[in-house]
Amino acid sequence: MGAQPTVSDVAVAAGVSRQTVSNVLNSPGIVRPETRERVEAAIRSLGYRPHASARRLRTQKSSTIGIRLDPLTRDGISGSVLDRFLHALTEQADALGLRVLLFTARDPEDEIEQFRRLSDAADVDAFVLTSTFHGDPRTEWLIEHGQSFVTFGRPWGIDDMADPEHLWVDVDGRAGLRAATEHLLATGRERIGFLGWPAGSGTGDDRRAGWLEAMRAAGTVPEDELAALQEEAEDGVTPGADAMRRLSARFGGAVDAVVCVSDSLALGALTAAAGRLSVIGYDDTPVAASLGISSVEQPLDEVAAGVLDLLTGAHGGRVQPGAGVGDARHRLVVPHLVVRDGAPLTPPR
Repeated sequence: MGAQPTVSDVAVAAGVSRQTVSNVLNSPGIVRPETRERVEAAIRSLGYRPHASARRLRTQKSSTIGIRLDPLTRDGISGSVLDRFLHALTEQADALGLRVLLFTARDPEDEIEQFRRLSDAADVDAFVLTSTFHGDPRTEWLIEHGQSFVTFGRPWGIDDMADPEHLWVDVDGRAGLRAATEHLLATGRERIGFLGWPAGSGTGDDRRAGWLEAMRAAGTVPEDELAALQEEAEDGVTPGADAMRRLSARFGGAVDAVVCVSDSLALGALTAAAGRLSVIGYDDTPVAASLGISSVEQPLDEVAAGVLDLLTGAHGGRVQPGAGVGDARHRLVVPHLVVRDGAPLTPPR
């Protein structure tokens, strides 16, 4: 028996995008009649049909959700975020009578193999994905194979941002770093630096945009200086300290404060600045709390609740037409800035 046709096969046959095929399958009312008829003809011609397992959550028959257990991080700081999310998800799933099955994978390709194995054996009825990234192949595979899933994180850099078959919940990192920067500006800081991950990280770029919006709105630094106020580093305390030293050397110590895309970078910045600088991190990890570092808190209980709602509610891991809820396919949760007195808040120079 040959391979079953996929959504992509239908898209090619009909001369439309994969997202258009998804719209015809899930929200046909938003597709022009002539386009819908062309897609439906391709579906009939190819004999395409969604995988049966994709319907189980929708009909309330499933009881198991699969999620990869992320590897331990070297500094043990940033990894605690996903650990807390997993705890919240498991606790809330249990209250709904659902089980969470953990599995490991070396990389995205290995994770896809795990999807295949678990779905073929009917061990799980849906998946929750974390750590989404530009060009993520995992979501493509799940959509093409008709699997129910929700991602914690937006589909960065691929054709899924508004795809009705890709349900996602994310935290508004742009709003979080904007709030952190605005807080520092309100305390009299003017030259506020930014420590981020290398460009191309969807999450990191989104948080960088929040800092940039706040700085441009404040106008305390000329536009041509904003690029010089940014430093990139791989996540970790030591890279954060090195990036802070580079930033300080560039301005001869005339940086009032820094906001960072993670608590790991924030701790490194604080170490390099030897307590002479205001620093705000991101993730509000236990390390930040214990050291008194201000940080942006991700409301992981809300994220877990959103993920489970999309999996077990009217959507069942997929979109149901006529759900009656505006943009219910995607949830963007607002984070909270936690200001602590323990972080150095020296008077601006």
